[in-house]
Amino acid sequence: MVAVAVAAAVGVLLLAGAGGAAGDEAREAAAVRALVARLLGPGPAADFSVSVERALATKPGLDTYSLGGGGAARVRVRGSTGVAAAAGLHRYLRDFCGCHVAWSGSQLRLPRPLPAVPGELTEATPNRYRYYQNVCTQSYSFVWWDWARWEQEIDWMALNGINLALAWSGQEAIWQRVYLTLGLTQAEINEFFTGPAFLAWGRMGNLHTWDGPLPSSWHIKQLYLQHRVLDRMRSFGMTPVLPAFAGHVPEAVTRVFPQVNVTKMGSWGHFNCSYSCSFLLAPEDPIFPIIGSLFLRELVKEFGTDHIYGADTFNEMQPPSSEPSYLAAATTAVYEAMIAVDTEAVWLLQGWLFQHQPQFWGPAQIQAVLGAVPRGRLLVLDLFAESQPVYTRTASFQGQPFIWCMLHNFGGNHGLFGALEAVNGGPEAARLFPNSTMVGTGMAPEGISQNEVVYSLMAELGWRKDPVPDLAAWVTNFAARRYGVSHPDAGAAWRLLLQSVYNCSGEACRGHNRSPLVRRPSLQMNTSVWYNRSSVFEAWRLLLTSAPSLAASSAFRYDLLDLTRQAVQELVSLYYEEARSAYLSKELTSLLRAGGILAYELLPALDELLASDSRFLLGRWLEQARAVAVSEAEADFYEQNSRYQLTLWGPEGNILDYANKQLAGLVANYYTPRWRLFLEALADSVAQGIPFQQHQFDKNVFQLEQAFVLSKQRYPSQPRGDTVDLAKKIFLKYYPRWVAGSW
Repeated sequence: MVAVAVAAAVGVLLLAGAGGAAGDEAREAAAVRALVARLLGPGPAADFSVSVERALATKPGLDTYSLGGGGAARVRVRGSTGVAAAAGLHRYLRDFCGCHVAWSGSQLRLPRPLPAVPGELTEATPNRYRYYQNVCTQSYSFVWWDWARWEQEIDWMALNGINLALAWSGQEAIWQRVYLTLGLTQAEINEFFTGPAFLAWGRMGNLHTWDGPLPSSWHIKQLYLQHRVLDRMRSFGMTPVLPAFAGHVPEAVTRVFPQVNVTKMGSWGHFNCSYSCSFLLAPEDPIFPIIGSLFLRELVKEFGTDHIYGADTFNEMQPPSSEPSYLAAATTAVYEAMIAVDTEAVWLLQGWLFQHQPQFWGPAQIQAVLGAVPRGRLLVLDLFAESQPVYTRTASFQGQPFIWCMLHNFGGNHGLFGALEAVNGGPEAARLFPNSTMVGTGMAPEGISQNEVVYSLMAELGWRKDPVPDLAAWVTNFAARRYGVSHPDAGAAWRLLLQSVYNCSGEACRGHNRSPLVRRPSLQMNTSVWYNRSSVFEAWRLLLTSAPSLAASSAFRYDLLDLTRQAVQELVSLYYEEARSAYLSKELTSLLRAGGILAYELLPALDELLASDSRFLLGRWLEQARAVAVSEAEADFYEQNSRYQLTLWGPEGNILDYANKQLAGLVANYYTPRWRLFLEALADSVAQGIPFQQHQFDKNVFQLEQAFVLSKQRYPSQPRGDTVDLAKKIFLKYYPRWVAGSW
């Protein structure tokens, strides 16, 4: 009976939106042809024929592509959906042409003539969905994007086979309409919304008000952007996930409805109730279905629907009661508000709540949530499955369909990190789990544009029925495609990285950079790593050795900078350890030596290196924020939003350095002054024979941190200097010290 119920639940999801009407085939094929022209140019695009044929899929809902031709003939790309055809095109470019598609820049040198496909190559995905995004990605990576950048991302999504993704822009404009209809004033609405860089947490009920309000121009631009995003996603046959009402309301609702039954939730993220402690409607309150259906009806009227909606009621917030009856009622209220508007509604739920607070979410509590929605109408994201899967301890989410997701990155941090062995084997293990209800794989990073090797592997696994058999060979080929040519030293460097930074294992693995470089300094900083630093330094040497042959590759220059940045990060930890030991031993000369190198040589060298690549510029980051504005005052406001997120993440450093980045300008004017103040304080303590006072230092350094956030200083948005020369300069100075153990 269990197997039958599981099959039925999975069946609902397999058929949900499983390829639109046949009339959509022409539209999807046209979208892929336009993608080919954008990607390769109109000339090379003429060498490809693209068609979309629903009948190509032999099983409902399982995307399929077929490749043929080439050589003297045009390359034939057929797909059961536009996404399938785009994924087939990517497969041909990758495996037959040695090309590479990436966030940091693609390598698309096509061999001539185009290689022939032996016979007909047909591939079907093993699962219904390839999901993309995290609610937080909207704020950490997408917040300042214009349509041109969104177009690039949707192309990347299609080429990587993504067919299910969040589309949450513009929802505050819809909420504004709903709140005005309910009787709230514009001033009350303005007070409720956070600033743009923090909307993700406003949407999940964690925050309100912080660094707002939203200008009216923001709503207009986001509505326009959302329409374009949805149109393009749908043109490929993707399923956009729209937001739904999760139960959180502005406090002003209690003024309009004095008898309303609400619970004031606890604080979140070290914020006080001025910015957190959201108000949650009781599920039995009659206003709950009214607000929920008002919002969804207005949303669908504006944007249309593909029948999958996201909502997170208890994200990183403990529910008011652990009683299963309450949790079931709260879940039911959200779902019933959806189906009151859309009888075909499927609820996409981030399973992070079960992983984040396991002490609260026991079997009875989890069962209450999962059992409150009909099987097949709740689609759960096992968000952190590569490290801490939830499906294994919930009997495959009690029969509800789920997507095995790789979270990988927290806060959009820079820093080489991955758990490639776990990622490689994870989806197959989930598929083979007893009575598995897995219906897809997903990539759910909080921030993107980092560690591209990890996402290339995960995207490929969405189409594989088994793991990659030889990861060492896979990363060697990855490097050759990425740089456009095979080089033995570059391949060896990547194999070393695979064995070290990309081989984290166990539940402690988290892609959150806690290096001393990007943390507020103290004497208690943890410098331990899960890998042998020697592998990083040797990979650095090997990659530099290959520079004469590969320096023309933009991707190579990016990787060389990123690996040099990582080596400097390691050196900061080592010099910090030396400075700390010198302080504890009261050796002033050694302290001044180690501290001087760290703060006055190493960090300035890192900033200079980062300034050589436009992808590592604070100026470019802030320029994106300012470009969204329609006035100078708005531009200043958006820039301050961005600076807060990168650093203090709150008025008092509430989630300090969570979203740390290593960007030119940020290193020079934020991290470096902190380190100098810290090391000077240690030296003064030793010289005067008094203990270092961390509490006083924290107060002093906060003034520096806040000054950076409030500063109007402009930073270059164009690179300067040569990455290879600067990386070599750092290498020649510090690598011999590493080898000699005399840093």
